[in-house]
Amino acid sequence: MANGYENQAPENLQGKYQAMVVCCILGIGSLVSWNSMLTIADYYYQVFPDYHPSRVLTLVYQPIALATIMIFAYHESKITTRKRILTGYILFTISTFLLIVLDLTTKGHGGIGHYIVLCAIVASFGLADATVKGGLVGDLSLMCPELIQSYIAGSGMAGALTSVLRLITKAAFENSNNRLRKGAMIFLAISTFIEFLCVMLYAYVFPKLPIVKYYRRKAAFEGSKTVVADLAAAGIQNQSDLSDDDSKNQRLSKKELLLQNIDHAVNLFLIYVLTLSIFPGFLYENTGQHGLGDWYALILVATYNFWDLVGRYAPLLNWLKVENRKALTIAVLSRYFLVPAFYFTAKYGDKGWMIMLVSILGITTGHLTVCIMTIAPKGYKGPEKNALGNLLVVFILGGALVGTSLGWLWLIGKKNAF
Repeated sequence: MANGYENQAPENLQGKYQAMVVCCILGIGSLVSWNSMLTIADYYYQVFPDYHPSRVLTLVYQPIALATIMIFAYHESKITTRKRILTGYILFTISTFLLIVLDLTTKGHGGIGHYIVLCAIVASFGLADATVKGGLVGDLSLMCPELIQSYIAGSGMAGALTSVLRLITKAAFENSNNRLRKGAMIFLAISTFIEFLCVMLYAYVFPKLPIVKYYRRKAAFEGSKTVVADLAAAGIQNQSDLSDDDSKNQRLSKKELLLQNIDHAVNLFLIYVLTLSIFPGFLYENTGQHGLGDWYALILVATYNFWDLVGRYAPLLNWLKVENRKALTIAVLSRYFLVPAFYFTAKYGDKGWMIMLVSILGITTGHLTVCIMTIAPKGYKGPEKNALGNLLVVFILGGALVGTSLGWLWLIGKKNAF
C-alpha cells in the first residue's frame, strides 16, 4: 500500500485545477463576510459615529477567533474535519444573513442596544472563522502546496472583491438617499450567497475530486482519523486504509511540531501584529483629510486588498517564492520599519506616499504568509500536517488579536479619541 501511494504522481491526478478553483472559493468564503464588515465600515461609522466601529468590531472578533482555534488546535486529532468545516460555513451563512435582518429591523438607526447586537453577530463571525480556517488549513496541509496556496489566495481575493464592489456601489448610489445603507445591503446579500455556495461546494463537490480523495486516503494510511467522514462522503466506505500499525501511527507531539517550526509560528505572529495594528483602524481614523474626501479610506483599503492578493499569488512564480527560513525572518522583521513610516506619512506626507506604504503592507502580508504556510508542512506525515496547520493558525489569529489591540495606540494624543 505504501509503495502504491509513493509511486503515484499527485500532480497528474485528475481534478487538480478544479480543486484549486474550489479552494479559492472556499478561501473567499472564509473571509468575505468579515471583509464585507470592514469594507462597509463607512456605513457603520455613519450609524454608530461614537463607537469606533472598525476598531471595536475587530477587537470583538479576534479574541473569540483565537480562543476557538486554541481549543480546536488542542483537540484537532479527535475532531472530524468535515463536520467542523461545514459547521463553520453554515454559521457564516446564518450570521451574515442576520446582519441584514438586524438592519431591516432597526431601519438603519443606531443606538447602544443595536450596537451590542451587532457585536454579538460579529463574535459569531470570530467563532466561524476559527472553525473554518483552522480546519481547512489543516486539511489542505495534507495535500499539495498549490491547494493551500489557492485557499490562502482566495482569502485575499475576498478583500479585493469586496473593495471593488464597495467602490462600484459607492459610485452608483452617490446621489441617492441612504446610499451607504443600500451599498451595505448589497454587500451582505452577496456575502450570504457566497457562504451558502461554500457549504454546497465543500459538502458535495470537493470531497469527490480524485486528487482530494488520493491525499485523504494517503493521510488515512498514515494514521489520520480526521479524514474518515470526508472519505465516506466521497463514497469510500472501505476503511482498510486506516492503519492500526503502531509504527505507522506514531507521530510527533504538538510540542515537538511547534519547537521544530517555532520560527514559522513567530513569523506569522509578527506579520499579523503589524498588519492588524494598521489595517483597518489606522486607515479609517488616522490618515487625516485629503482631496479624496470620504473616498480616501476606501481607496486605501482597496489598495491594501489588491496588493495583498497580488502577494498571495506571487509565490506561484518559483523565482519569487522564498523558502530560506532565515530570509523569511529577516523579511518579517524588516516590515516593522513601516511603523514610523506610517506615522510620519500620516502627519506630514501626501496621499501618494500613504498609498505606496499601504501597497507595501499588503503585498508583504500576502506574500510572506503564503511562503510560510506552503513550506511548513513539508516532510511530515498526514496527522502531523493537520496538527501543524492548526497550530500555525493559532499564531496568525494571536498576532491579529495583539495587532488589533495595539492599533488603539495610534489614537494617543488625538483630541476626543476615546
